[in-house]
Amino acid sequence: MNAHSTRTRLQPLIVGAGPAGIRAAQALVAGGLRPLVVDEAPACGGQIYRQRLVPDQRSARDLYGSEAGKAEALHRDFAGLAGKLDYWPQALLWNLRDGRADIMVSGESRQVAYDGLVLATGATDRVLPIPGWTLPGVFTLGGAQIALKSQGCAIGSRIVFLGSGPLLYLVAWQYLKAGADVAAVLDTAPFAAKLSLLRGLPLFPGIVLRGLRMSAELKLGGVALHDGVADVRIEGTDRVEAIAWRRGGREHRFACDGIGYGLALRSETQAADLAGCRFAFDPRDRAFLPERDAAGRTSVPGIYLAGDGAGIAGADAAERSGERAALALLQDRGLPHDAGRAAALERELARIGRFRAVIEAAFPFPAHWMGGLADGTTLCRCEEVDAGAVRDAIARFGVHELNRLKAASRVGMGRCQGRVCGAAAAELLAHETGRGIEAVGRLRAQAPVKPVPLTLALAARPEAAE
Repeated sequence: MNAHSTRTRLQPLIVGAGPAGIRAAQALVAGGLRPLVVDEAPACGGQIYRQRLVPDQRSARDLYGSEAGKAEALHRDFAGLAGKLDYWPQALLWNLRDGRADIMVSGESRQVAYDGLVLATGATDRVLPIPGWTLPGVFTLGGAQIALKSQGCAIGSRIVFLGSGPLLYLVAWQYLKAGADVAAVLDTAPFAAKLSLLRGLPLFPGIVLRGLRMSAELKLGGVALHDGVADVRIEGTDRVEAIAWRRGGREHRFACDGIGYGLALRSETQAADLAGCRFAFDPRDRAFLPERDAAGRTSVPGIYLAGDGAGIAGADAAERSGERAALALLQDRGLPHDAGRAAALERELARIGRFRAVIEAAFPFPAHWMGGLADGTTLCRCEEVDAGAVRDAIARFGVHELNRLKAASRVGMGRCQGRVCGAAAAELLAHETGRGIEAVGRLRAQAPVKPVPLTLALAARPEAAE
C-alpha cells in the first residue's frame, strides 16, 4: 500500500464521530451535501456513547444507564446515513494545512482537500500530578470508562475513584452497576461547593436529581464517599497497593489495586491550532480555547467548531452544537437551512452554558495543589521530567511563558505533546511566577499531533503531495 495518496474531490470534512460529529453529518446530508467523516475509534459514538469492540451479553442499559436511549438513537441515526456520506473509522487526522488534511488510515497517509471543516474533536481527562500517579493500576476516568464499555473489564479487583466533576460519580456508578468492587469515591471538592448544584435545579432538574440518585446508590452499594480530600498520594512498588489522603486534619488510607483519576476534562484543540484558528483564554475551563461565535464559526472562514473540543459542555450540548455548526456551514454556502432551528439550538446551548457554570462552582479545580507538589513527583511522564526539574528551569532561565518552559525543561516534548502534562505545567509555572494562569500562555500545536510512522510524515511534505 502506498505511504501517501491525495484525495482531490472537495467535500465537507467532519473530524470526530461522537455526538457532535454525528449530528453535524446528519444536518449536512439533509442539506444535500456528502461529507467525509473521519474518527479514531472503530465505531461511532465518541467517548460517552462508545460502542463495544465485540458483542457481549450487556444491554444498552447496562452500558449507558439512563442515557441508553440517546446512545441508541445516535448509533441508529449514523447507521442510517450509510451511502450518503463517506466514513473512515480508525482514521487519525495528524495535520492540517492550506485547506488540506493529512489522515492516516490503515497504515496509509491520505491527503484530503476539503471544502468546509467541522472539528468535533472532543476532550480528554485533565489531571494534576500527585505522588504515585504513574504507577501501573492508575487510569484516567476516561480510560477506566473505555475499559468497561469497550472491553467489558474492570481496572482492578478493588477500585478507588479520585478527582472531581460529574464524570467521577458517573464512572464509579457504572462500575458499581457492572458488579465491580468499588471501595471509595474521593472528591477533591468540599461539600459546601456542592450546594451550588441547587442553582442548577431550575435549569436542568433531571440532571441534578440523577446525580443525587447516583450518589445515593453508591452509598447504598457500600461505597465510601469522601469530599474535600487533600494531600493525596498513591502507594505501591510494582503497581498500586493503596491510596492515602488527608481530610479535616486526619489521615485516611484505603487498600486498592486500581484507581480511576480525573479532574474534569480538557478540550482537544490541536487540530484547531494547526488550522490557524485564533485562541482566547476561557476562565471557566482555565484554558485557551479556539474562538467561535454562537453558531460555531471560527476566525478562519469555512472552519467550524462543535462539541467539547470547543469548550467542555457535555454530550447534550455536543449534539446541538454539531447540528448548529452544520447549519452555519450550509448558510455560508448559500444553501437552504432552517434559520428557526438554528436560533432554537443557540438558545438551548446558552441554557446549557449557564448550567455549566453551576457545575464548575460545584466541582472547583484544585489549582492550589501545585503549591505543595513535591519536587520528585513526575510531571511529564513522556520525557520523565519531575516537578523539581521544572522549578529549576523556571528559576535558572527566568521562564514566564509555557513554550519557553518547554524548551528549557523538555516538558511537553514527548509523545502526547503536552495533552497530559500541559495543564499541570501551566499551573506550576503560574504558581512559581506568581502570575495568573492566563498569563503563562499555551503550548503551540505541531504536526503530527499524535505519533505516526516517520515515513508517513515525510511522504506528506508539500513537494510530495504534488
